[in-house]
Amino acid sequence: MAPPPLLPIVSSLVVVVLLLLFAPSPTTSTNSEGEALHALRTRLSDPTNVLQSWDPTLVNPCTWFHVTCNDRNRVIRLDLGNSNISGTLGPELGRLEHLQYLELYRNNFEGKIPEELGNLKNLISMDLYGNRLQGEIPKSFAKLKSLRFLRLNNNKLTGSIPRELASLSNLKVLDLSNNDLCGTIPTDGPFSTFTLQSFENNSRLNGPELQGLVPYDFGC
Repeated sequence: MAPPPLLPIVSSLVVVVLLLLFAPSPTTSTNSEGEALHALRTRLSDPTNVLQSWDPTLVNPCTWFHVTCNDRNRVIRLDLGNSNISGTLGPELGRLEHLQYLELYRNNFEGKIPEELGNLKNLISMDLYGNRLQGEIPKSFAKLKSLRFLRLNNNKLTGSIPRELASLSNLKVLDLSNNDLCGTIPTDGPFSTFTLQSFENNSRLNGPELQGLVPYDFGC
């Protein structure tokens, strides 16, 4: 019996090798997420060593404390609330594309809220309250179509409330109280359901927007 021709066997091996080389790696995203979290870590002061398990040499950040991953090793939750952390938030947070919960409340974060947080299109809850964040609420938050909970209260935020946020049809809870916001309060979309408690203690806010009578940024 003649031996089987080698060409089909070699061709099959070449195909297998090419598939292995170009198949998407499940660790690519998680490595990128680990790099993003480590970049955040370099911005922070952590006097109580809450972040001591954040080892950038690991394959992915899923074993780090305060980080939760799904069954595909994608970061879906970051829990650093009430951790006595200080520093600034950087654009790298916008690379956590699978993130659903961002819990950074009751710390000492300063500076502006990064526009890049608007890239977190799977985000359900963002809790940044009880910090010292400054600047305006990013208009990019209007891209967070899955967002249900947005709590930015007890910071030092200024500027008007972006009218673009009225497009967030899934938003159920909003708290912007105890800041230095100005202008009027939008009345469209989910804003029609929020009580004035969501906006109290912003001395330069002028109440609900009167369509066609007062510009939304009146008094800013």
